[in-house]
Amino acid sequence: MKFLKFFIFTIIVLVTISEIGESKTETSAHTIEKRPNFLFVLVDDQSPLDLQIYNAKSILDTPNISKLAEEGIVFEDARHMGSMNGAVCTPSRHMIMSGRTLWHLPPSAQFQKQTGPHEIDDQTIGAIFNRAGYKTMRTCKKGNSYPGANRQFTVVHDATKRGGTEESGSAWHANQVLSYLEDREQTQEEAPFFIYFGFSHPHDTRNGTPELLEKYGAINHKDQNSLPPLNEKQPQLPENYLEAHPFFHGHPALRDEERVSGVWKNRDENTIRNELGREFACSENIDIQLGKVLKQLEKTGELDNTYIIYTSDHGMAIGRHGLQGKQNLYEHTWRVPFIVKGPGLDTGKRVKGNMYLLDVLPTLCDLAGIDIPETVEGKSIVPVLKGQQDEVRDVMYGVYAGGTKPGMRAVKKGDWKLIKYDVMDGTVRETQLFNLAKNPNEYLPEHHKSGDMETNLADNPKYADKLAEMEALLLEEMVTHDDPYRLWDQPQIQK
Repeated sequence: MKFLKFFIFTIIVLVTISEIGESKTETSAHTIEKRPNFLFVLVDDQSPLDLQIYNAKSILDTPNISKLAEEGIVFEDARHMGSMNGAVCTPSRHMIMSGRTLWHLPPSAQFQKQTGPHEIDDQTIGAIFNRAGYKTMRTCKKGNSYPGANRQFTVVHDATKRGGTEESGSAWHANQVLSYLEDREQTQEEAPFFIYFGFSHPHDTRNGTPELLEKYGAINHKDQNSLPPLNEKQPQLPENYLEAHPFFHGHPALRDEERVSGVWKNRDENTIRNELGREFACSENIDIQLGKVLKQLEKTGELDNTYIIYTSDHGMAIGRHGLQGKQNLYEHTWRVPFIVKGPGLDTGKRVKGNMYLLDVLPTLCDLAGIDIPETVEGKSIVPVLKGQQDEVRDVMYGVYAGGTKPGMRAVKKGDWKLIKYDVMDGTVRETQLFNLAKNPNEYLPEHHKSGDMETNLADNPKYADKLAEMEALLLEEMVTHDDPYRLWDQPQIQK
């Protein structure tokens, strides 16, 4: 009898242990199968050099962005590839959405021409993540983007919001995301999300909130016959500020350089410092709104399972090198801020990267475990995120072909960078060679710096071999990327 009781007890214990084991296995499998969420944050017209994480001298206060950097990975060398028209944001956003290189984009990248359906529309972010079982949502500005890709998101709340109030400014975009997250919580949605969280600022007109304009000593100046007052709270002039660019950039009547309200053609200290103050007011408001969304993700328990990517479509000049807009290839404009935070990634790390914005799509697919479409030409930066390598390519190629053609071209390898200008029907032809390790601000002779390498080195015979090397590298990149133009001193395309 005792043996029978012991036998029965043993069977019960074994069955219980087996059930517990199965339960743990199921729980473990469920945890492994839980797919990550994505919050992709894109701001409009922000130079990385505005942010303290890239420029310690900046007075722009962005605690949430700085915290992202502390908890994630900062890319030192992230760039947009360029533009074939004055609206640089348009091809930039096409490249983000499609993973395609500049000269292989659909026609809508050129001033929104032919915005009807295109064959690669269903190989863009929204469509790809929809098919993978994600819930997709976007909010961003209207216009100067990729309409065919925007339509692929299931939930879309787009509007251009560049004002200084809750309804007319950046808070509106944040409220769309907050409402979406609240709906998920109420309906107990379990499918992972992909949220494209875009802002209309700090693109002009930079009408910040009254309290933030006051913080940075700026006003929304509207009188062309007077200058805004100087204020000790305003940002100081950039280190590479000039009153005028040494030669014409080649885009006559360009809006960004001549018709931005409050700036126009002025490049005096009053105007530039005030405009930087307005830019900073708008950027800090973006940071505030981002903080609200991150707090909501934390409240709902989804933050730790969410990859957060913060970037801009391109940089901005605002007085640097005597320029105002985004139609140039200096570092302040060709580079973009880029931060990634998420599950399993290192914290407080900085990497070189050498990435383009067109690398975003393959990276998102890689992180989500989704097959990368064959239409994609960018590279996944996951090997960099995982610490397996420090950069994804050796050479970076840049274009500005808006205005007169062929325009500007740039190439960068290591510390060396070449920019060439071929504009105004051949009347403006210039070459610039910089060593960015010795001259990170790309000082020109007009900056009157004392360092031997703190200037344009293109005409210095000491660097003739390096110039020839970079010239050859630029041509190689132009050929590789199917650039339809050639500069004056390059072999012309045979027709």
